[in-house]
Amino acid sequence: MLVSGLLGGVLYYLFARAEWVIRIRESIKAGGSKVTGSNIVRTIRQNPNAGFVANAILFLVLFSFPLFFGNYWNYTFGTVGIYVLMGLGLNIVVGFAGLLDLGYVAFFAIGAYAVGLLTSPEPIGIQLNFWLALLIAVVTAALSGILLGIPVLRMRGDYLAIVTLGFGEIIRVLAKSDMLADYAGGPQGVRDIAGPSVLGTSFIGERDFLYLIIFAILLLIFITTRLQHSRVGRSWVAMREDETVAQAQGINTLKAKLLAFAIGAAFAGLGGVLFASRNQYTGPEDHSLLVSINVLCLVIVGGMGSIPGVISGAFVLKGLPEILRQLELYRLLAFGALLVVMMIWRPEGIWPAPRRRIELHEEEEGHPPDAL
Repeated sequence: MLVSGLLGGVLYYLFARAEWVIRIRESIKAGGSKVTGSNIVRTIRQNPNAGFVANAILFLVLFSFPLFFGNYWNYTFGTVGIYVLMGLGLNIVVGFAGLLDLGYVAFFAIGAYAVGLLTSPEPIGIQLNFWLALLIAVVTAALSGILLGIPVLRMRGDYLAIVTLGFGEIIRVLAKSDMLADYAGGPQGVRDIAGPSVLGTSFIGERDFLYLIIFAILLLIFITTRLQHSRVGRSWVAMREDETVAQAQGINTLKAKLLAFAIGAAFAGLGGVLFASRNQYTGPEDHSLLVSINVLCLVIVGGMGSIPGVISGAFVLKGLPEILRQLELYRLLAFGALLVVMMIWRPEGIWPAPRRRIELHEEEEGHPPDAL
């Protein structure tokens, strides 16, 4: 931890305050403004069909690039996609509602174990259909979020973080204990988890699961976008900015918190379902505290409250370590240094939400206070 902090500080003073770095940043900013303000870009933005064409091109790229990669890269991108799913859920809890949850991995574990116990021949032997098990697992994760939120969401700040951290550890310890070995597999976990099938065709390869993960990401992005611009999303933002004022304006803050926890938990449960089904196994070691830390880090680094920020943060924190396997041993060191640099140099994240960027750079960009 000490080395990570010192490394982040050294990087900041060597690069962030260097004159050549400042000139490069100003040049990039000026170039970006020039491009976005050009007549061509303005004409494209004003065209009503531009959004449809852009989305069509994006879908074509997303559903075609798995064809050009082998199993290893499809597996790697699938892992990044699962973290994107969890990041979208935690972004609702932390980025929109402003609730610090350090036990987010608990809902990921609930989703994974639920689909495993419902579809695996052991230890219970229910062996339900995958799609029915998926629905039950997501609903179970959402209900777990509500049950956890009812007694603890009256807390704030560090107290809420500590309680959720304890909940995550309780779930992991229970899954690992011998007491529940006959029901949850104990330290050996749950094996032979069934996968999905559509019209009699089973998803058996990494490419098939990557397509399923991409579809799940697009679905959650649609849901998150609709929520963000709804009355519920505005209630979350108001509560994040000042809970007392939001409550004075007539917002039921407890109900808003419970809804954020339930939706975030459901997203994590979906990620756990896809994770366990793809690996055909889930165990206690897959749901450690480090998973929660990783998801929280990708939300912070990418940009809290920003959907593109969550995606970029997942690629930076999960994709790059897989590409640079020789740096695997230094992942925690890199995490610490990167967080220090981001908090000092770019606190809004890699791809911040417009509102958060204006809040943090209001004086630099000359926005009046009522522009928020």
